[in-house]
Amino acid sequence: MEVTLPQMLFARERRAGEQQALLRQYNLPLISFTMNIAGPEKDTPLIRRGFQEGCCMLKEALKREKMPVVHQQIRQEVTGCEAFYVVQGNSERIKSLCAKVEDSCQLGRLFDMDVLSPRGEQLRRQTVGRQERGCIVCGAPGRGCASRRVHSVQELQQVTQRILSDHFQQRDAQKIGTLALRSLLDEVCTTPKPGLVDRENSGSHRDMDIFTFTASASALAPYFLQCAAIGQDTRTQPPEHTFQALRAAGIQAEQSMFAATGGVNTHKGAIFTLGTVCGAVGRLWTPELPCRDLKKILEVCAQMTKEAVEQDFSAMRASGQGVTVGQRLYLEHGLTGIRGEAAAGLPSVEKVGLPAFCKALARGNSRNDAAAIALLHLIGAVTDTNMIARGGMKLAREAMEQVKNLLKQNPMPKPEQIRQLDRAFVQKNLSPGGCADLLAVTLFLHDWCSQEA
Repeated sequence: MEVTLPQMLFARERRAGEQQALLRQYNLPLISFTMNIAGPEKDTPLIRRGFQEGCCMLKEALKREKMPVVHQQIRQEVTGCEAFYVVQGNSERIKSLCAKVEDSCQLGRLFDMDVLSPRGEQLRRQTVGRQERGCIVCGAPGRGCASRRVHSVQELQQVTQRILSDHFQQRDAQKIGTLALRSLLDEVCTTPKPGLVDRENSGSHRDMDIFTFTASASALAPYFLQCAAIGQDTRTQPPEHTFQALRAAGIQAEQSMFAATGGVNTHKGAIFTLGTVCGAVGRLWTPELPCRDLKKILEVCAQMTKEAVEQDFSAMRASGQGVTVGQRLYLEHGLTGIRGEAAAGLPSVEKVGLPAFCKALARGNSRNDAAAIALLHLIGAVTDTNMIARGGMKLAREAMEQVKNLLKQNPMPKPEQIRQLDRAFVQKNLSPGGCADLLAVTLFLHDWCSQEA
């Protein structure tokens, strides 16, 4: 909604009156935070998000410097977003801190953080050794461009939009990558797990331990950020184009994994599965608000992978020969494995992993115990080709039935019951690695979809 000049003048007068009232009431320095937005439209979802980001940055900076906020009030009007913070501290120190926030990133160029002393004097940037900020368009020093109206309103609006969009594109991609890394680390740390590496033992594996997994996860951290960025950059293209780019990135990620682990395959399945999910979240991204709708994310996973997966299966049927274990299981038993799971929109995560994890948390279980319980539900529901590869079809099915029977007796097994399963799986050399990858996706989607900003 466009605002008129009288509306803006009224808002300015009201703001000045509120400032004076707060100064009289508290007799402490006051921060008045608004956004530098050119043109008649001062309030959009993206501008509000930028303002909220500024509020968070400012409050975090004050907290770090141990400057308590004794009063705050925030208003979001058509005339623009406003925030007042009454702060306990030295006025010049507070002004210096606000200037640092303004100068900390490109988004800060849109922040206007005025500081008033208890006597109502407005402190200038030069007072704390900071230069006056330059033109938002060309960077020319001072306010010359604004006073002479060198740049059009449209030009100023375009730059503002770009600053906001670029900031949140990078920020959200980093958050996706960070949560993906956390999900891998949390998965391997979940203890106990039947036949899998955890904090107590290496399960059925002799060539890896928990440190192998943490090294691998650390090496893959840039990859997951890259997957999110690929999704963002290709979101206007057909979904299969995104998946093609993800596959190319995944090949490089596998090389990074093997280099970090000395040739041990720790996360090959997760590179595919979790990378696809990160790409789907990226495809659904908008600067105003990242998508946290589970069904939409899983639907995009299916859209991205369906065509490529079907081509893979068609090529296998045409050749009649399988090189990998997964290919042979598809040809001999019709098992589509994790590729089929992704092409179907990861139904095991949506219908098994996430419900079990959330229910376990709701019943008071820790994150670790809830993850261990969710893993058991996945093992009991998913035909894991890793288990078949290690122990054969018969042993794998027997193990699934063993887990199902335990869950029938107690849907929330205790750690000692899971340890008994672990001993049984190790004895049979079984390892549900595919379900472990699905657990990592479960943890990621739970964390991503439950966040607010």
